[in-house]
Amino acid sequence: VLQGDLGPFNPGLPVEVPVWLAINLKQRQKCRLIPPEWMDEIRDQERKEDTFTPMPSPYYMELTKLLLNYASDNIPRADEIRTLVKDTWDTRMAKLRLSADSFVRQQEAHAKLDNLTLMEINTTGTFLTQALDHMYKLRTNLQPGESSHSQDF
Repeated sequence: VLQGDLGPFNPGLPVEVPVWLAINLKQRQKCRLIPPEWMDEIRDQERKEDTFTPMPSPYYMELTKLLLNYASDNIPRADEIRTLVKDTWDTRMAKLRLSADSFVRQQEAHAKLDNLTLMEINTTGTFLTQALDHMYKLRTNLQPGESSHSQDF
């Protein structure tokens, strides 16, 4: 059960409410949603940096999808916004692939992945853990002085 004190709401005056409430009110045609300002700026900021930039929200992809699915009529240039956020995702995934490639090539033991969101980590988590597992197996099998038998763990 979701509960809490909200309101009073005055017609025509903007107010911040939780996303779930905003979408519910929008579906009942009781409000107009105002999209966050960062939707226009997110891609260019990410492309300027070699490292991962802090996202305006840890749920930027989820929020974008919800807002575009339920309130695209309230978002100016909704199709362009959809493309901008998708381009941001693609840029971040490319950076992550490059980081993983560098990590493997340099045979690092640990990596620092600042400013990734949970969705980004979960998207690549399986790949990264499998790569680390393979690296571990290769390293343990190539240690000098060990028998030629390999052992799976």
